[in-house]
Amino acid sequence: MTTTQTSVVRDLGALAHRLVHPARTRCVCGPPEVLADRSDGTVVRSGAIVAKAHAAGTDRGALAARLALAAAPQLAGILLAPLTAAENPVFAGSVPGSRAFFDFAPGSPVFSDSAPDSLASSDSAPGLPESPGHPGFAPRPVTLWPLGTPVDATDPDAAPWAEAAVLLARLHRTAPPFPLPPMRGPAKAARAVARMRAALPGDPAVPPVLTAWQTLPGWARGEAPAPARRAGFLCHGDLHLGQLVRHPAPDGPWLLIDVDDAGAGDPAWDLARPAAWYAAGLLAPKDWSAFLDAYRSAGGPAVSATGDPWPELDVPARALTVQTAALALAKCAAERREPDEIEQLMIASCSRIATLPPELTVDRTS
Repeated sequence: MTTTQTSVVRDLGALAHRLVHPARTRCVCGPPEVLADRSDGTVVRSGAIVAKAHAAGTDRGALAARLALAAAPQLAGILLAPLTAAENPVFAGSVPGSRAFFDFAPGSPVFSDSAPDSLASSDSAPGLPESPGHPGFAPRPVTLWPLGTPVDATDPDAAPWAEAAVLLARLHRTAPPFPLPPMRGPAKAARAVARMRAALPGDPAVPPVLTAWQTLPGWARGEAPAPARRAGFLCHGDLHLGQLVRHPAPDGPWLLIDVDDAGAGDPAWDLARPAAWYAAGLLAPKDWSAFLDAYRSAGGPAVSATGDPWPELDVPARALTVQTAALALAKCAAERREPDEIEQLMIASCSRIATLPPELTVDRTS
């Protein structure tokens, strides 16, 4: 962890602690807990408050729309809602029109004594203003969330596949309450492929993944809009079991979290990761059946109510297979290691996709 990353974690923890623990009262809180620390965001929890610093290059308008979606009454009981200005005065002076995030930069009046510097990022996107007095650093948007209880990764038999499917079906059946940006799934897949290419130029492991990528239609590679008849649904954009929590903690109902990729798009994309895992042998048939049956029973529109679901799922599942393999190869290059067993299964799946005859890779959803 770099010095900047360490400072971000420290400052987010201090921010969350300040909100959960009033000043000048006896503190019995434990140390802040790092929940995630990646290039696209750092997440730290203190008590019942979770603070997330998004990447400096985050589109503020799109983020505001996605946070408004999570807070919309139509999505209550489906998406975890963020904490807002009405609940926390720390949002004073936030971006105009936004009540659920603020741009944090050196000198921001978030702390009574001083504002931490590290929530300004050195990986700023072109066009973002630098923080005054800190050349090369751009503000990072910060959001605050109530704590939920995540899925227990040590108990796979209790994984809430059916509950996740029902939440997705409810999300997909809900009409968008206002205009939204596109769901970011295809764009994330394209970034994963670009990351792999940059990390492993000339590596023999790359061509099968790229060939599998080229079998996909343009919309699944983020190069064109999704087919019109499937493009207007509310989508989560990055569904996996890490995107569910029980709220209120510890045993409230399951809710979907992390709306960073949410938007309008093809709902089949939200079923694609479980479908890809099932096709690769990583998801047990009973879990896939529970997921698919629950989704259909709840009226989910991504697949037909009966019969073969693969005409709708094939393209998104292949795209998520490529994305997963590309990220695995890029991470292996960065960590100077060989792919583990699970990563190798997804890479091998790309090799199989790359050898499919053209008639089996035609987009049947358009």
